[in-house]
Amino acid sequence: MEPKPDNPPAAPRLGRYAIDTASSTVTFGTRHVFGLLPVNGTFEIRSGTVDVAEPLGASVIRVEIAASSFRTGNPMRDDAVRSARFLDADRHPLITFAADGVDGACVTGTLTAHGVAQPVRLSVEQQSATPRGFTARATARIDRTLFGVTASRGMAGRHLDVSIEVECVRG
Repeated sequence: MEPKPDNPPAAPRLGRYAIDTASSTVTFGTRHVFGLLPVNGTFEIRSGTVDVAEPLGASVIRVEIAASSFRTGNPMRDDAVRSARFLDADRHPLITFAADGVDGACVTGTLTAHGVAQPVRLSVEQQSATPRGFTARATARIDRTLFGVTASRGMAGRHLDVSIEVECVRG
């Protein structure tokens, strides 16, 4: 069991929030060439909602990410990762996250990518109120091989350090 942060962020006001996709993003970092070189990139959030409930553990979070939005700034690599060898974005256009538990600064849920669902634990590192709702940043380490994305072992990093930053607007 992972330790809980000493000061989890205060919960936002109860109710439904829409994720503002224009102000929200998913970033990631990994390594390639046998772990020697860093690779950083982004995905676009297509849609999402956060239903803050009482108790907080009953809250519901849903996020959809466009698999075809994978970007690292290297068009050849980006095309390869979107292809059937990796994400197979044509057959699996969405990467989804559905939370099934919120406990302080930890959000647990199911991440579905490449047609495979796996449990994931996000650590909420920042959350603050805004005039329109709230912002939040959460991080996780994802093992791509657990989702059946196994091409280029050794050359492409196995783990992705993912950060999701969202602006949630009262809906």
